[in-house]
Amino acid sequence: MPRATRTKRTHRRPARTGSAEQRTTPAGDTPWVRWPDEELLNLRFCDLGLRIEGTVIQDRVHRLFDELARKDLAFRPHFWLSTDWFTPDGLPGIAVPFYLAHRRLTRLERGQMLEVEGGARDWCMRLLRHETGHAISNAYRLHRRRDWQHTFGKSTQPYRQHYQPKPYSKRFVIHLDYWYAQSHPSEDFAETFAVWLTPKLSWRKRYTGWPALQKLEYVDRLMHEIGSATPPVRSDELCEPLHALRTTLRAYYDRKRDKYGLVHPDFYDRDLRRLFSDRPEHAREEPAGRFLRRVTPEVRRLVAAWTGEYQYTIHRVLTDMIGRCRQLRLRVHQPPERTKLDAAVLLTVQTMNFLHGGHHRMVR
Repeated sequence: MPRATRTKRTHRRPARTGSAEQRTTPAGDTPWVRWPDEELLNLRFCDLGLRIEGTVIQDRVHRLFDELARKDLAFRPHFWLSTDWFTPDGLPGIAVPFYLAHRRLTRLERGQMLEVEGGARDWCMRLLRHETGHAISNAYRLHRRRDWQHTFGKSTQPYRQHYQPKPYSKRFVIHLDYWYAQSHPSEDFAETFAVWLTPKLSWRKRYTGWPALQKLEYVDRLMHEIGSATPPVRSDELCEPLHALRTTLRAYYDRKRDKYGLVHPDFYDRDLRRLFSDRPEHAREEPAGRFLRRVTPEVRRLVAAWTGEYQYTIHRVLTDMIGRCRQLRLRVHQPPERTKLDAAVLLTVQTMNFLHGGHHRMVR
């Protein structure tokens, strides 16, 4: 997702846990850099001693500020480290996930979740622009305006745990994965703002003939109106800053995997039997479970690219399929390349069945 990642999280109300000046703690010596994963997972967030300064996050925030300056906007959100990407309700600031502040934690995130949301620069910038849309809406209370509500809907509309998008709708811009603008009016605005802010994107040309162009033109007029005006909301409060969290990384990842994991019933037996074989004449061929495990990285990445779903979720589906293949004693009976392609198709079908069944994740 999407990536959204994803990732994704409903807006959080601010907790009075410090000011912007307190949002990070000096890194100093970090002995945990050399610890194995099992030992590192026992560390609490508040003991990581991370800060934004001197990291790739700082570089990307400066890049974001340059983009805002080129649009003649005076607004600058404040940033702090937390567990995930999110913008709290009512605050003009943005939480950035801890794992982007150190390469060792980036490796841990990838090992635990199979991907790093916002790890690549372009992906990170897309997320920063999106979250800035939320932050600027909070700073100027844009969601209270009648013209904003007429354009996007009411921000007070409850967030749904899942949403079912219309992939071919032209009423919404496309910025993050999972057709995320369709999930909620606030996300529609944040996505539209992000497209408007993206450098070198000719959004008028890109969205010619789309109803979504009217939203982009509204944002363009609105941002020119705001310009250098001082925002009425200038709070530097933080929500769930890393230095205040006593949760261990292990507990965090246990919850995160539960959230994005997917438990499928054994309803794909028929498809597995069509793809593989349990006939006696194929008993000496490679076990289907072993084959799927061998091609898992390649197939997982391929399906993630096409569906926009978390690799971790797809990995869970594959794990279930591998287990079921073992239980059914299935064997490969076709050429490996054809079998790999058919396996990717089967996995894509199962993933899309899940997504179009109304289970798109809400990531922010």
